Amino acid sequence: MLSSQNHASSTRAPGEAPSTTADESADQPLEDRGSNRSQRPTSDAFREFMASSWAPAEDVRHDRDAVADHAAQRRRRVSEAFAGERLVLPAGPLKVRSNDTDYRFRPHSAFAHLTGLGVDHEPDAVLVFEPVDEGAGDDGGHHECTLYFKPMAGRDSEEFYADARHGEFWIGPRPGLDEFRQRLGLRTADLSELEVAATKNAGAVEIGGTRIRLLREVDLNVDALVDTSRINTGVDLEASDSLDAELAEHLSALRLVKDDWEVEQLRTSVASTIAGFHDVVAALPRAVGHSRGERVVEGAFFARARLEGNDLGYDTIAASGNNATVLHWIRNTGEVREGDLLLLDAGVEADSLYTADITRTLPVSGSFSEVQRRVYEAVLAAADAAFEVVRPGIRFREIHQTAVRVLAEHLDSWGLLPVSLEEALSEEGQHHRRWMPHGTSHHLGLDVHDCAQAKRELYLDGVLEEGMVFTIEPGLYFKAEDLAVPEEYRGIGVRIEDDVLVTADGAENLSAALPRTAEDVEAWMRGIWER
Repeated sequence: MLSSQNHASSTRAPGEAPSTTADESADQPLEDRGSNRSQRPTSDAFREFMASSWAPAEDVRHDRDAVADHAAQRRRRVSEAFAGERLVLPAGPLKVRSNDTDYRFRPHSAFAHLTGLGVDHEPDAVLVFEPVDEGAGDDGGHHECTLYFKPMAGRDSEEFYADARHGEFWIGPRPGLDEFRQRLGLRTADLSELEVAATKNAGAVEIGGTRIRLLREVDLNVDALVDTSRINTGVDLEASDSLDAELAEHLSALRLVKDDWEVEQLRTSVASTIAGFHDVVAALPRAVGHSRGERVVEGAFFARARLEGNDLGYDTIAASGNNATVLHWIRNTGEVREGDLLLLDAGVEADSLYTADITRTLPVSGSFSEVQRRVYEAVLAAADAAFEVVRPGIRFREIHQTAVRVLAEHLDSWGLLPVSLEEALSEEGQHHRRWMPHGTSHHLGLDVHDCAQAKRELYLDGVLEEGMVFTIEPGLYFKAEDLAVPEEYRGIGVRIEDDVLVTADGAENLSAALPRTAEDVEAWMRGIWER
């Protein structure tokens, strides 16, 4: 991989600055030493030539993005909740993976939700809600919203070719202030103006200042900026932490019900995920016998995620054999053996950053054994029972309660429970949860575990509404070392997970196109292999 800090040579190139002396090197600050390998020309002739003879930028008019109106409605709802207060919502900075190499950038989900920006836009950006007189703000709200970000430097600047994080020569072109203003319907401003915008007139409300709420722990530089302003104006930091937490909670709960645009994005990510599962089945013969067959599986799915989406929604679980009993097995270093089950839990994240989350448990040989089928069909029965109860008006927790009762009934019929069924199902019992220790459902959207900061009464104890999207994913996991079950069950892990949209009178399985029954899974796999 190319680096802006290339390996040094003992021979100085023409036009390059002379090497430093030993004394100069010893005095060089540690943070500047990353440039020691650079061989970039520094002559005035180079700079002048580099800044010349570039085609002028085209003056292009950009259509408004399809998400823009939806994002504006979301901002309006936030404005209603925090009238008179300034809100500061960072996208987050780039994160170093290794030395001078960054991870691909992904903005904070709340920032993406309120701006409509997906893919890799915009590191270090900040969305600011500036309070105005009632009804005088955007769309008749209480705020004027502005997106602050660093515009790309012109080709006549040194940053163009010298800055590996921001220069166009290194990372390619990015939308500018005018383009985002047109596409998003948002005011835009240079990031250099953020400090004044975020801190002006700050202070306690009782003395005429403006209260600031901050989406914390997203960008430490923005945290420091706002906290310094609070300290300088005598604002109580402990009280501010509580206000900031309320903002994070509100922004999370705002995503509990998806709008039409969000549902379409989830349909897109589900369709790509199903294609990725097809790719995995096609790759299974190659995975069998490989010392890291699970990595073959992981790689097959990842190729689809990058081909059709932005990335993986989360690290793929490609768990074969006893690894399928490890709930978050993401090492994927194991073999894939004939006769074993492969538990594949994976999701494609669309360019809009909405992700699917689907699990299927596949017989590596193409056919379930008798005991594998028994476990699989118990899990499927639990999932089907959970689907049946989903409708507006029930509480979220009822989905889980329904599914685990069905699992407990099967465990009881197999003679695996150490107590009666009713004792196991009681709050004082719960013996059946030894083999199903996780929850059956979680909300899904921009985050694979979406709305995670929402209050308990809105999430676990919340009432289902049309437009909510979540998973249904019961499972049974019998570890190879589990002496509480007969040997025939040991080493079998099964999970079936689908993505569910609450409709006006029930539920739609968004991932229904992926086979679910044991017979359909076997026929689907054979069909792929016979092509």
